[in-house]
Amino acid sequence: MEAGTRAPGEAAPGTPVLGAARRRWGEEAIRLSLFAAAVVSVLTTLGIVASLLNETIKFFQDVGVGAFITDGDWKPLFSDPQFGIWPLINGTLLVTAIAILVAIPVGLGSAIYLSEYASPRMRRVIKPVLEVLVGVPTVVLGFFALTFVTPTIVHDFLGLDVQVFNALSAGLVMGIMIVPTIASVAEDAMSAVPGSLREGAFGLGSSKFQTSTRVVFPAALSGIVAAMVLGVSRGIGETMIALIAAGQIPNTGLNPTQPFETITTFIGATAKGDNPAGTTGYYAIFACGMTLFVLTLIMNAISIRFVRKYRQAYE
Repeated sequence: MEAGTRAPGEAAPGTPVLGAARRRWGEEAIRLSLFAAAVVSVLTTLGIVASLLNETIKFFQDVGVGAFITDGDWKPLFSDPQFGIWPLINGTLLVTAIAILVAIPVGLGSAIYLSEYASPRMRRVIKPVLEVLVGVPTVVLGFFALTFVTPTIVHDFLGLDVQVFNALSAGLVMGIMIVPTIASVAEDAMSAVPGSLREGAFGLGSSKFQTSTRVVFPAALSGIVAAMVLGVSRGIGETMIALIAAGQIPNTGLNPTQPFETITTFIGATAKGDNPAGTTGYYAIFACGMTLFVLTLIMNAISIRFVRKYRQAYE
């Protein structure tokens, strides 16, 4: 073909390609939309901190940081109020620990089964049923713990002498609530492991169980840890189950058959107006909220560091 001639339908040099331009504009719009979503997330977090900070500062001006952290008494409604946060932290950690002892084995076991053992048909049946628990209102789970788990499971079946409100029942039901979160995220992480690793393990003579626990599980460890931390964070922030089933008695002990008060329990119960606005007890609500925020932030920071350290990339 001679120079300067063009094949039929060929665009002249320098002529803009409309399809490519549209694609570029579309990709730019998607990029800007995703950036806007990220900015909204950051601004929301900053807004939460800003809403807590002013009243938290006023609280610490009245009480002091040292007394708030180290004092073992939490009596905000007494004539001589005391604001030591440790009993609330103790109750929060105890109930969450019980929940995690239930949720991690059940959740990870469910994830391994769905990822490695279940047929596609069985997976399509089990996973939606498992995730139905996510949609159950936590107030319903709280009454389930109070009216069924405590008298029937803990008292009659396990034979434990528990009070009506106790940390054990609240922790057990909270663990059931967390199971779908851990199972779903961990199953996604395990399903993302390349099939070539499984084939290599089978080629070396590994059994299904050995491949699942010694090859797939370590390869998906960063995602599994993220799932567990997400479950712990949800347990720490849960309000209604602890409010209904755990009781509202600050307790520094470790006996789960006794009633306990968590940070979220205090916030949920006190926010209805027991402490007039402008009082130290009112500011304590915001200080507890900030404490909860800091605890969750520390856990997420540890999780991110762990995930980055053990993350594995596959071609």
